[in-house]
Amino acid sequence: MSLKILDSCVNCDVCVPACPNQAISLGEEYYVIDPALCTECVGHHDEPQCVAVCPVECIVDDPDHVESPAQLELKYRHLMSKESVA
Repeated sequence: MSLKILDSCVNCDVCVPACPNQAISLGEEYYVIDPALCTECVGHHDEPQCVAVCPVECIVDDPDHVESPAQLELKYRHLMSKESVA
């Protein structure tokens, strides 16, 4: 499942460098997570790093983008293969 950032985000910027997939960017009002790039850190870490560093606990599962661990692993592999070509 991809993650999403709630509107309680305080724009502290700590999640951006923590994301190994560069899935987090500044939206119109607060940071957002691109579900096409979010793997919940599968392949990189044991837990989502944005969740681990968020001081206001505003990053949650996104029910609109449900993915199994196997799907997240496949997405990670796809993203890494695109990165090695670039």
